[in-house]
Amino acid sequence: MVSSSEFDAVEKELLARWPESKIEWKLERMTALMELLGDPQVAYPSVHIAGTNGKTSTARMVDALLRAVNLRTGRYTSPHLESMTERICIDGEPISEQAFVDTYHELTPYLEMVDRRFPSRLSFFEAVTGMAFAAFAAAPVDVAVVEVGMGGRLDATNIVRAPVSVVTPVDLDHQAHLGNTIAQIASEKAGIIKSGQTAVLSRQHPDAAEVLSARAREVGADVVRECVDFAVRERRIAVGGQLLTIAGLRRTYPEVFLPLHGEFQASNAAVALAAVESFLSEEHPLDVELVREAFAGISSPGRLEVVRATPTVIVDASHNPAGAAVTARALQEEFAFSRLIGVVGALADKDVRGILAALRPALSELIATRSSSHRALSPADLARQAEEFFDRSAVVAVDRLDEALDLALARASDGEGIGVLVTGSVVTAGEARRLLRR
Repeated sequence: MVSSSEFDAVEKELLARWPESKIEWKLERMTALMELLGDPQVAYPSVHIAGTNGKTSTARMVDALLRAVNLRTGRYTSPHLESMTERICIDGEPISEQAFVDTYHELTPYLEMVDRRFPSRLSFFEAVTGMAFAAFAAAPVDVAVVEVGMGGRLDATNIVRAPVSVVTPVDLDHQAHLGNTIAQIASEKAGIIKSGQTAVLSRQHPDAAEVLSARAREVGADVVRECVDFAVRERRIAVGGQLLTIAGLRRTYPEVFLPLHGEFQASNAAVALAAVESFLSEEHPLDVELVREAFAGISSPGRLEVVRATPTVIVDASHNPAGAAVTARALQEEFAFSRLIGVVGALADKDVRGILAALRPALSELIATRSSSHRALSPADLARQAEEFFDRSAVVAVDRLDEALDLALARASDGEGIGVLVTGSVVTAGEARRLLRR
């Protein structure tokens, strides 16, 4: 069995490569690595998922539905909340630390060969993507569910053989890399749509919809659209989640319980269902009971996740204004807090003011803090920006996340119906989950 020190050493070696926040828009290194490995990424078909928000939740839903029809799945998502192994899942579960270490060591000679061939070494994301594709081929899996890291057109994942591509809602994020308008960002994400595919499109901003549709026409891909070809027909709030009726591409699926909160998760469920219907042949339609069973077992860690009940503590990884807005709306619609305390830790290179403005309707007060990320905005700076949206008396800065959580829990114990929301970045959400479980 692998020791924690061995796993830590592999993590350290991977993290010594270019970080995910540093991008070089080329596929040459990734293509070269795959050629050396025998192109494992084409040994199985994939469902390829791009978009600004909702990618990971949709990927988990697609995975669950495919497993419900007895297909062996690989799932690649990013970033991780707590452990790097979360990024590479087989049959719905993260690979073990032993398998992660073994896969890395098997690929190390090939990573080094590619490193020597190009001016820049393979990035962290490229290396882990290569590990995922190799692990899936070795399993072997019947189908992979692959989430884009950033953008799509030149993302390291955009070398898969995908009969189905999915684009979840496109909004403003990563503007320094993808462009300053929704249309520009959509153009990058549209790069995963290819000839002969079915492109499954979430409900989109008109500018994004126009770009994505034009790409599909250009390459000759079939398109199915939310609210046109499939939709959530009915949605009712239920204990622990929501009850849905989804009109799919081939039939209607009534009384589907989804143990997740937020209208956006209902939309993700409809998109995932349409993607799986598109992937499966018409001779093998999805059974209603199988769909109900698959969705009933869905979890989405770090996405409006209730991690404590007394007081209620919710962890959410929203890290852009669009994500924060749907989080705030869900909190107002589905929870009855008398007061909600926000513990917020954001990254300095994000639209922090936009995030705070989106969260303001749901929060009564805000504790500004920081995660361990080197990109984290200081609590003092975050508090200053928060004072534009909250009364000064409702904002406090606490330098350490554990102390911020202790303060929020103490305040939430003062009365009935007081809750805590921890949000602002994926790193903040992951570290809060780990601390709260202790």
